[in-house]
Amino acid sequence: MKKFLPILLLAITPACYADLSHSITSSVKLTVGGATTSADRIGSSYSVSGTGVDTTYTSGGNAVANGVGSLVISSGVGTAPDLTVTQDVPANSFSFSQSFTQADAIPGSAVTTGASPNFSDVTSIAGGTPSNLAGTISTAGSIALTAGGENTEAVGQVITTLIVD
Repeated sequence: MKKFLPILLLAITPACYADLSHSITSSVKLTVGGATTSADRIGSSYSVSGTGVDTTYTSGGNAVANGVGSLVISSGVGTAPDLTVTQDVPANSFSFSQSFTQADAIPGSAVTTGASPNFSDVTSIAGGTPSNLAGTISTAGSIALTAGGENTEAVGQVITTLIVD
């Protein structure tokens, strides 16, 4: 009877069951970009600072003492005032700084296709050319991408999932 005990134990062992799920997903994305132009118009700015100085500017034909003036805006573009600066007390220390940034002119009509506007900050990107742009994924999961011309993009991916419950 002792000889049959191991065989008996194997016979009453429960069966093992498992769920198995496997999937392979692959994709290739090929993109050819269009032509774009972006322009930012720069505005006028005027700044004055100083110590130990006297300032004078003319407004409406009258001299204005101890003023710094202001931007005169015409058609969206500023003009800095004509400022006269003299040292307050000769031989004493003083400091003075003045800065002016002139705005980009506002165009009188829309920009034609392919032309850039008269603004200072312009970014232009040429339209893409597919040339040799290609992408393939083999049944073994290897990815082959071929670069295209300018302003193109090629992306490939393979996702393998194995689930054992």
